[in-house]
Amino acid sequence: MTIRKIKLGSVVLTALFGALSIFFLLPLVWMMSSAAKTEKEVWTFPIQWIPEDWHFIENFKTVWMGDVSFGLFYMNSVKIALISTLATLIVSAMAGYALSKLKFTGKGLVFSAMMAFMMIPEQATLVPRYIMIKEMGLYDTHAALILMGMFSSYFTFLLRQFMIGVHNDLLEAAELDGAGFFRIFWSVMLPLSRPILATVGIIKFIWTWNDYQGPLIMLNSTNLYTIPLGMQFFKEEFGTTISVMMMASLAAIIPLLVLFLVLQKQVIKGISIGGVKG
Repeated sequence: MTIRKIKLGSVVLTALFGALSIFFLLPLVWMMSSAAKTEKEVWTFPIQWIPEDWHFIENFKTVWMGDVSFGLFYMNSVKIALISTLATLIVSAMAGYALSKLKFTGKGLVFSAMMAFMMIPEQATLVPRYIMIKEMGLYDTHAALILMGMFSSYFTFLLRQFMIGVHNDLLEAAELDGAGFFRIFWSVMLPLSRPILATVGIIKFIWTWNDYQGPLIMLNSTNLYTIPLGMQFFKEEFGTTISVMMMASLAAIIPLLVLFLVLQKQVIKGISIGGVKG
């Protein structure tokens, strides 16, 4: 029986990173603890990590059944995030396929222009985008946020890099079998690109869910607010009640935590594969 030798350096690094992970998780643990406390216990020092008087149900009812439409903000975020993510996957996948496998005049120029646009800060195009949305009559609608969010040079680049690594023999075999352009794209390329598509979908959903700038500029009606704007609106009502604010914050991040914890391996795998191919 062979006994594996454990290197001292590995043990030290593991212990160090374990201690750091606990340190970085403390704010999240405090938020979860405060969400279940009374307001008096929140301000108690030293911190009581386990509440003596559980107030979870009361804080939950205040957030979800109070005068502020937190549930409506939640549904608005779900709607915008899901539609924007799906639209981004479709547009970026088609663009990535064209830039990686199709031959057309100006292909290199198009790719170079896309890379150049990636260097421009999003804030620099905010005013032109606002004017465009205003002229199109989409201001103060969810369609404005979806339209702005469905095009991404970054995600197109990721998908292109991944699709370059797909062997042309597979596409040529499908073409010999009589498959057309869209058939090859739908039945061959997309199934082979599932890892990077999952990665793009997860990252896009998280970015859209957390987006504050876009809704702030493009939305004016309270009933259209997303979670980030809703939290600001919620703060004006319950800003001095920390326990209720922590309950609202916890409710806002739970979908993202679950999504990332379940699919974190897929995210890392997709980014690593998309970043090295090509």
